[in-house]
Amino acid sequence: MISIENLTKSFGGQLLFDSASFRLNSRERIGLVGRNGHGKTTLFRMIINEETYDTGAITIPGNYRIGCVRQRLTFTEDTVLKEGIKGLNESEKDSHWKVEKILAGLGFSENNMHQHPNEFSGGFQVRLNLAKVLVSEPDLLLLDEPTNYLDITSIRWIQRFLVNWPHELMLVTHNRSFMDKVVTHILGIHRKKIRKIAGNTEKYYAQIAQDEEIYEKTRLNDERRQKEIKQFINRFRAKARLANLVQSRIKTLEKTEKKKKLETIKTLDFSFRSNTFRGKHVLNARNVTFSYDQKEPLIQGFDILLEAGDRVGIIGKNGKGKTTLLKLLSGVLASQAGEISYNPTVKKGFFEQTNISSLVNTRTVEEEILYSHTDVDRQLARNICGAMMFEGDAALKKISVLSGGEKSRVMLGKLLVTPLNLLLLDEPTNHLDMDACDAMLAAIDSFDGTVIIVTHDEMFLHALANRLIVFKNNRTFMFEGSYQQFLEKCGWEDEEIEEKSSRKNTGDEKSEAKLTKKELRRQRSEIITKRSKLIRPVEKKIVRAEGDIELNEKKLDNLNVAILKASGAGDGKKIAEISRSIHHCQTVIDQCFDELENLYKEKEKLELEFNE
Repeated sequence: MISIENLTKSFGGQLLFDSASFRLNSRERIGLVGRNGHGKTTLFRMIINEETYDTGAITIPGNYRIGCVRQRLTFTEDTVLKEGIKGLNESEKDSHWKVEKILAGLGFSENNMHQHPNEFSGGFQVRLNLAKVLVSEPDLLLLDEPTNYLDITSIRWIQRFLVNWPHELMLVTHNRSFMDKVVTHILGIHRKKIRKIAGNTEKYYAQIAQDEEIYEKTRLNDERRQKEIKQFINRFRAKARLANLVQSRIKTLEKTEKKKKLETIKTLDFSFRSNTFRGKHVLNARNVTFSYDQKEPLIQGFDILLEAGDRVGIIGKNGKGKTTLLKLLSGVLASQAGEISYNPTVKKGFFEQTNISSLVNTRTVEEEILYSHTDVDRQLARNICGAMMFEGDAALKKISVLSGGEKSRVMLGKLLVTPLNLLLLDEPTNHLDMDACDAMLAAIDSFDGTVIIVTHDEMFLHALANRLIVFKNNRTFMFEGSYQQFLEKCGWEDEEIEEKSSRKNTGDEKSEAKLTKKELRRQRSEIITKRSKLIRPVEKKIVRAEGDIELNEKKLDNLNVAILKASGAGDGKKIAEISRSIHHCQTVIDQCFDELENLYKEKEKLELEFNE
């Protein structure tokens, strides 16, 4: 257990925490949330004694081991496997299988394990650092953005690994769906305080919103009450008979604590500028083939007809060609065979992590945004700078002094001010916090044009994609459907292999044969199809009944107006005729309500059966 009490920390006049307290209890898995710059990484550094605090106390038990994934990449062994073995505890130095299992889960093949660490990209080197910490099995595992360099299959693997983590865990990630599936509690940094609640991010943010709403209502009620007391005092101060009441109210006013109005927290709210597109087809790629250095083709015979408004997700393991395909479709790379043709009115924007070399080092962040398009004015440029977390004087920083992540955000800002109708995005969320990711998702969702996105964030895929380009089993193919449909019909082969291996190791392969994920997906798909077949007709009847009620209620309103006119004119015959129509109309409405009640009961019964 770790105890943090009355912690206060400030940097150069900026207060991060003010008397913050919380406890990390046994086997808790905590997700740490808060905006960029509000102290998440600083809190991690204070826990591992790499950062001091102004006041307060951090109490850690003796012999309590803390493992933290380092961003520094220093390797001393000549193979990945040997480097990973360094992470094992002294008593387990012969347990090589543990290292191999974790490296395989993080995407290293058997051949990779015998290569030198320096032969790999920065992303895989970070994975190696992560593996070294995981195999050491510390009492507390600190993970800061562990999913940034992982593909979907690796993210799903580490998610399952962490759910079964037998010790304590603190996690910072912009990937909300990943966090919600892993953690037991949320620890939030909000208004310079730290608050911990059991549950996921949705529950945490709902609780914060509810508490602030109650606070604001209480503050307004208190202000109104104080105003009434002051008016009473001023009005009856001179009345001798009411002196006691006046004095009582004066004392009440002195004891009442005045609540400060909550400062408005700026929320990110940005959108992509749309350029009108009136065609049907955006681009047509036929038999596209590409390879590097005349090796075996990375992309071979690929076809896609992209229609206006499509939301296409490109998914698959790292190193299989996702970014390469995006570069081909954007025109950054030329295909070696086949053809890619665009509609003449296409205005495309391409965001790619390594495309930061196009930025001008002598310009400021604001100038880069300002010069992105001819109709961008200084106010718009400043707004976009703020959205990309370059607020105030930070917008005047030179490009030359920015980190790689900051330069990526500048590239994203340049896209936001350019009118487009085709967006090609390669991992746009890697350097954003959770709030910015939510804003990015909303911006893409509301964009009027067409989107092709490479992402390993399953929340984005579930929310956006209506078509998928899938890299799987050494082939590239189109999947016509949502990401949920892909998981149900195809899924990721790594999970099936892992599951089969697990059953084989436990001797349950035959008895559990019917419980493979593929079989479960097939059964689930059949149930969904049957459910739709039975419930959809009931839903159509409900819509029809509601429509009949609405129609007859409008008729009834008109008839009531008509009978008033007839009564005023003394037309008895007309009154009798309208009365019969009113009675008939009311009877129809009552029948429709009875039918609607029965239909809803039938629908609820069916849904309950299928949910079970």
